[in-house]
Amino acid sequence: MFIDSHCHINFPELAQRMDEVLENMRQNQVTHALCVSVNLENFNEILQLVDKYPHIYGSIGVHPDHESDTEPTIEGLVNLAQHSKIVAIGETGLDYFRLKGDLEWQRERFRTHIRAAKKCHKPLIVHTRESAADTLKIMSEEGAAEVGGVMHCFTETLEVALAAIEMNFYISFSGIVTFKNATIIKEVAQHIPLERMLIETDSPYLAPIPFRGKLNQPAYVRHVAEEIAKLRGISLEQVGQVTSENFNALFKIN
Repeated sequence: MFIDSHCHINFPELAQRMDEVLENMRQNQVTHALCVSVNLENFNEILQLVDKYPHIYGSIGVHPDHESDTEPTIEGLVNLAQHSKIVAIGETGLDYFRLKGDLEWQRERFRTHIRAAKKCHKPLIVHTRESAADTLKIMSEEGAAEVGGVMHCFTETLEVALAAIEMNFYISFSGIVTFKNATIIKEVAQHIPLERMLIETDSPYLAPIPFRGKLNQPAYVRHVAEEIAKLRGISLEQVGQVTSENFNALFKIN
């Protein structure tokens, strides 16, 4: 009924309790999850997960915060994306919150990911933090609309969301949408087209209410769906069904 479109279950906090994580998913009707890459060094962990579990998918990319990691190339990303269960390029994007100074390398890395996505015809998973203008600018300049993708863990304004949707992107909401002070994000969740919405946990981070401050896991994506249903005045079942259909359409999963 629900799909976690962005998690990091290969991280040690969750990997060491994988049986419990998967059982909790089952009990909460979370049918699938996308385990998202943040560097090249640990990509084999994701491959092992997607090969072992039919309902787990993966991506390949280098997070914009990881300055010291092996720098990705277009050819390298395309080659690693050939696996049938590696369904996206990313996460990639820009982050002006954690890193300061000359971030041109970050912008070039983002361009590399977009070019790789276009070459292998797979969608992008985009991270943006305090960098929305430059993120949208590079997406436009590089023709990211050709492959589309998702603005993950969305924390920007409705205006930014609509601009991304115009470029063939989906908007994904994390547990942040359940926080009482997240008024801007709640507004976005109320007003964007339902057919352009995804839900996620970004686990092990950002656990939703009522688990805020605790270890997050894919099973908790149900609470994100519950908040969106409440905000939009629709049923939980509708949120689950539509966001699952959106996930399958974006990542070309039959």
